[in-house]
Amino acid sequence: MISASMVKELREASGAGMLDCKKALEATNGDMGAAIDWLREKGISKAAKKSTRIAAEGLATVKIKDNKAVLVEVNSETDFVAKNEEFKSLVNTLAEAILNSDAKDMDSALKIEIEGKKIEDLIIEKISTIGEKLSFRRCEIVEKEDNQVFGEYSHMGGKIVALVVLDGEDESLAKDIAMQAAAMKPLYLNRDEVPSDVIEKERTILMEQAENEGLDSNKLPMIVNGRLNKYYEEICLVDQPFIKENKMKVSKYVESKHSNIVKFVRYEVGEGIEKKEENFADEVMKQINN
Repeated sequence: MISASMVKELREASGAGMLDCKKALEATNGDMGAAIDWLREKGISKAAKKSTRIAAEGLATVKIKDNKAVLVEVNSETDFVAKNEEFKSLVNTLAEAILNSDAKDMDSALKIEIEGKKIEDLIIEKISTIGEKLSFRRCEIVEKEDNQVFGEYSHMGGKIVALVVLDGEDESLAKDIAMQAAAMKPLYLNRDEVPSDVIEKERTILMEQAENEGLDSNKLPMIVNGRLNKYYEEICLVDQPFIKENKMKVSKYVESKHSNIVKFVRYEVGEGIEKKEENFADEVMKQINN
């Protein structure tokens, strides 16, 4: 009988998925060494060797169904793989599975089974067939009310995606705001969402800059507040100049359309991941050697 502890031991030794480890042990009558060889022969244990590599390329996507939307980011090591049809299919499969599930967050999404396989095991299987480290980095599930509308925008074939929720039924406006979010990289919807520690840190930096410029000390608070407003225009979606009408702020433009921005989510593939510098030749050789 194949025990759970045997499966766990083989998983730790090979880096293969739980289901594959169980199959390997069953095929070799519980012989640990033979099971490892079985996994190697199938190419499944290759995934373990790739676990320490950096996966900062990949794709993000948005899927919408009725009042529910899902954003997903899956990473690969190289842009070559991100353009691979098998990889694109994996990203779409994950997004569709989450969209059609009861998942509410990343933790519950990871418990979803696709054709009898947990997402974690599916990723490991794809690492073996595609030949690079892959990572299901994040997802977000967004729901709207019946009197609201989704807007989505994808840039550079899925390198940047954005989703917005607006009050009303103006889908064209919603797409324009999603385009704004994708292009202008806001970090927050409005000033109320900016954490106080972020503002205090920026205020301190701006005050030091103003002091170093030798400006009138009596005017420093006013100068710092003015520069802080400029900072808000960079990081807050509603305070940014609207890309299609740059004399108006996003908030004013949306108000002129009798609407309101409820929420936005923006994914940029690989953001926040420290990338290893590689030249094009190295990237090609990596593909040849895998």
